Amino acid sequence: MSRMIGTTARGLRAPIIREGDDIAAIAVESLLSTCKENDIPLHDNDILAVTESIVARAQANYVTVEDIAADVREKFPEGEAGVTFPILSRNRFAIAFSGICRGLKKVWLMLSYPSDEVGNHLFSLDEMDAAGLNPYTDVLTEAKYRELFGTKMHTFTAVDYVAYYRQIAEEAGAEIEILFANDVRRILDYTPHVLCADIHSRFRSKRLLQAAGAKTVFGLDEIMNQPREGSGFNSEYGLLGSNKATETTLKLFPRDCMALAQRIQDLVKEATGRSIQAMVYGDGAFKDPVGKIWELADPVVSPGYTSGLEGQPNELKLKYLADNDFAGLKGEELKQAIRKAIETKEANLVGQMATQGTTPRRLTDLIGSLCDLTSGSGDKGTPIIFIQGYFDNYAND
Repeated sequence: MSRMIGTTARGLRAPIIREGDDIAAIAVESLLSTCKENDIPLHDNDILAVTESIVARAQANYVTVEDIAADVREKFPEGEAGVTFPILSRNRFAIAFSGICRGLKKVWLMLSYPSDEVGNHLFSLDEMDAAGLNPYTDVLTEAKYRELFGTKMHTFTAVDYVAYYRQIAEEAGAEIEILFANDVRRILDYTPHVLCADIHSRFRSKRLLQAAGAKTVFGLDEIMNQPREGSGFNSEYGLLGSNKATETTLKLFPRDCMALAQRIQDLVKEATGRSIQAMVYGDGAFKDPVGKIWELADPVVSPGYTSGLEGQPNELKLKYLADNDFAGLKGEELKQAIRKAIETKEANLVGQMATQGTTPRRLTDLIGSLCDLTSGSGDKGTPIIFIQGYFDNYAND
């Protein structure tokens, strides 16, 4: 009889990680202990993944608000900047904003509406329509925002982010004006110096601003992209992907993750003879259809992975085969026909009708999202994820 279990994802408990810990060794030891204690056989192409948080913690990849302020002062010597399109988050942006404001005398904070880029809403689409706003052209001042919408609290955090960000700037000693717009170029009506705080749209924002004549354009990926007096840094992503550590420090996105994934793979091969895949994962790439929040606040789902995780799935849609190619079959005959179709499928199925409805996303995005959902972000204590059977299909016994 064919085995009944397909893909499994297990969260592995690990020690509390501290600076200097050997993440690769800890991850591999956690895997081997789990397999031994639970009599789980290890297979080639099993996947071992670790969350970016513990990697950055082991690397001591932290910065302070004063580190950020010093970098901002250097990049904006005029002492003023427009900060455009940040997400609404205490964890992701508030501490970074505090550092930014400490480095400036005057800040124009421009928020996108009705939501930020990951779906945190200032107000609903229906409320926007009722107010008669054109999101493509209309710019609101803070006073006009309050006139139209009053005090708006975030659905899940119960925070008024407009008031919260104003408070952060004022406590940091910066003068602040808050604007609401969706065309990044409108910030140039107030200042020619801009810090783009958006994540996934940052390249377009920078391009539009530079073409429109901005004098200074940087992104969050260019703040703390080099160390300052022994601080942490991320040469590729800067402050993007950072998380609050304390009230005055941020944990940055980890560095050198491709090398870490390769070392995990090598250690498992040395210990067991098995060639597994390994990755570092951050936020999953998925959207809550009710809360309307898109989870991906990190610049990428996976900053590091082994070569076997490159590419996209190459899968047939079973229900398409059952309803079309083999509509006249049933039972064992149908099963064998589908198994044969899978065994003889082409190496590249892109564009074929039998693939419609399969998920056209990168493997690292799909697997990283599975890992993020499995580990959670709270107190489960499972920062290491062990996945088996991900590359199996209906034809595998």
